[in-house]
Amino acid sequence: MVSLCVPPSLAEEPRAPEVEPAAPVTIPLTISAGTPLRIAVDQRARIDHPGEVIHGKIVETVYAFDQVVIPEGSVATGHVKSIAPVPGWQRTMAYANGDFTPVRKYEVSFDSVTLRDGRQLPITTTVTPGTAEVVRLVSNPAKQNQDAAGRAKNEAKGKRAEAKEQAHESWQKLTAPGKMQRLKEFLVAQSPYRRQYLQPGTRFVAELGAPLEFGTTARTGEQLAAVGSEPVPDSTLNARLVAEVSSATATRGTPVTAVLTEPVYSPTHQLVLPANSRLIGQVVKAQAARKLHRNGELRVIFERIETSEEAVQALAQLNVQAEAKAERSQAMVGNLEGVEVDRRANMHLDEEGGAHTTDSKTRYLSTGLAVLLAAAASHSEVERGTTETAGPGVRTAAGGSGFRLTGALLSLVAKSTPVSVAIGAYGASSSIYANFLSRGRDVVLPKDTPLEIGFGPPHTKAQ
Repeated sequence: MVSLCVPPSLAEEPRAPEVEPAAPVTIPLTISAGTPLRIAVDQRARIDHPGEVIHGKIVETVYAFDQVVIPEGSVATGHVKSIAPVPGWQRTMAYANGDFTPVRKYEVSFDSVTLRDGRQLPITTTVTPGTAEVVRLVSNPAKQNQDAAGRAKNEAKGKRAEAKEQAHESWQKLTAPGKMQRLKEFLVAQSPYRRQYLQPGTRFVAELGAPLEFGTTARTGEQLAAVGSEPVPDSTLNARLVAEVSSATATRGTPVTAVLTEPVYSPTHQLVLPANSRLIGQVVKAQAARKLHRNGELRVIFERIETSEEAVQALAQLNVQAEAKAERSQAMVGNLEGVEVDRRANMHLDEEGGAHTTDSKTRYLSTGLAVLLAAAASHSEVERGTTETAGPGVRTAAGGSGFRLTGALLSLVAKSTPVSVAIGAYGASSSIYANFLSRGRDVVLPKDTPLEIGFGPPHTKAQ
């Protein structure tokens, strides 16, 4: 009967086969050998004999893929590995400058890291020489659409703010507690005999000699869908240099490689670039230091991003690389926006991210004062049949300009104008040569230097 037939519209249609979601992929959390640990000493230690205990803390978080494995603040312990004798020529030059206890080079090794949860990890490290004082340099690019009046107004505001900040810092230094301790350290530094200490705040870079395992983590295809895509424009990538770059040896086109030290996320908090992704660039300007105290210049630019091996392997296992449109390498434009260096390097970043070494303005004052003291010590006047020579205060100051405290005491005890004149002339000539005639300083970015790289969209030249 027709009424018992199934209407054509209600007939069962063939169903598409159900696709089971891919199982999460397991990613090992491993820190490879050669990964640097940035450690700051938090206790004073004397450099006297090998075996002296060194105590410090991790000042930069270490990531494996997208996980924190060694958090900032973890405790690192080590020891003084060796102390090298001072070479003969260096000791002679130190004696000539009134320093009878020249600084000895030493090696430090860190043996263990204690995490915040109490776990203690034995490590083997290779440690670079310590840096007594580290500064963070930042470039401040001006907006292109800002008119001249606006720029002048902002520059005036910036100068006033800078002057206020310098005055505030100077006042803080004068009123901060520990003035007697700082005075004592200054007087000890002028003494010809003094002990060598490792001061709190000194930073070391300790490279791991063997990999560290921290287990594994699981990630789904959805969690890794954005891996390999472009970061948000104007975002900042934290990285470290793989090898040293110096204005003395680099030329235009010299390759530069950096490694991400922190993962990069999208605005929706999806992983874009895991840690250990590589940034590839080159030197676009290099000027070596020259005579007459002309300093070096260096500028690098990053042009390509390469996703880490762990991310590529994970995407291959999940078979989502085509869906996520992730690529192993992609073009970028990246300039230096920040760098962490030794304060003694006297480095400066310009608005375009170029690095320059600068000279302190006090070199004019110190050189002029040394010349003035030398001239004052040699000055004599004939009055009433007698020759009036320089007083003991002038002779002592002239001797101090040549050999510091030793020269000052020698000039005071000798009571001889020729001795004071000779020591003062030596100090003046040394100051003139060191500040105006010698070779300038090169820009050196050591291996593992922390960098802040500003990311921008690729342009024609970069491609």
